Amino acid sequence: MSRDTQMSSGTTASVKTARNVDATKLLTEDHRAVQKLFDAFEKADDNDLEAKGTLVRRACEELTVHAMIEEELLYPAAQKALPEDERPDVEEAYVEHFLVKVLIEKFATLKPGQTGFDATFKVLSEMVKHHIEEEESELFPNLRKSGADLEELGGKMMKRKEALEAKIPKDAGDNTMRLH
Repeated sequence: MSRDTQMSSGTTASVKTARNVDATKLLTEDHRAVQKLFDAFEKADDNDLEAKGTLVRRACEELTVHAMIEEELLYPAAQKALPEDERPDVEEAYVEHFLVKVLIEKFATLKPGQTGFDATFKVLSEMVKHHIEEEESELFPNLRKSGADLEELGGKMMKRKEALEAKIPKDAGDNTMRLH
């Protein structure tokens, strides 16, 4: 096999892998990961401040990356692909993301054990659960029906997600993540 053939087949294989990621499935997997963090927080001992801090930090990291790939790639694609009467779902999603970001920012100063820490995370989790329900029951099915190329979009989203995750400090002691 020639060098060109090897490079070509290697490139094709990696492109094929990236293209086989359905955007809605990728995002649904993210939803499940965040829900597991919410569940773990609810089950955590009230006095285990280290565990609570870690769970909140991880959830904020996941949500920040997730929101960025949705806002940069999914929502613009949805606005192009969906009929006008289904676009308010996308507009509502942007507003919900804004509110989630406001709550995430509170964790820059709010530490485990402080008044409001648990309540803020509870409100964050309730908002995100509502957002997930709407995306999975309305937006994602509408996108599937629209004929949008969800595999191509999923490949772009996966690349962007990997790039954003690479920026997350591995030893972050801070409860927030800034990728701007």
